Amino acid sequence: MKIKDVAEILQGEILCCEEQADREVQAACGSDMMSDVLAYVKDQALLITGLCNPQVIRTAVMMDMICIAFVRGKEPTAEMIELARAKGITIIRTPRRMFSACGLLYSAGLKSGK
Repeated sequence: MKIKDVAEILQGEILCCEEQADREVQAACGSDMMSDVLAYVKDQALLITGLCNPQVIRTAVMMDMICIAFVRGKEPTAEMIELARAKGITIIRTPRRMFSACGLLYSAGLKSGK
């Protein structure tokens, strides 16, 4: 599934790195606890979260993620968007709640990683 498909399914808006919208996302995880992401996530390309702070971007960088979807309409700061842009991580903002976002993407064929 492409990043642009993720944005469309989630009725989301791409906030940075739109030029990467054709990149493939093979798997995703949903979590508001970055410690869980660091401890348990492997081979994920998309992070779905309602936690909105710079640590989310740093965690995504450490885990080689290419996209973050902020749920519940969370608005990343300009600092967060610039950090994501510098690291090549696409940011999506969606009004969907995490449960719905995960369910919609799963139903569309996106799976969790290993």
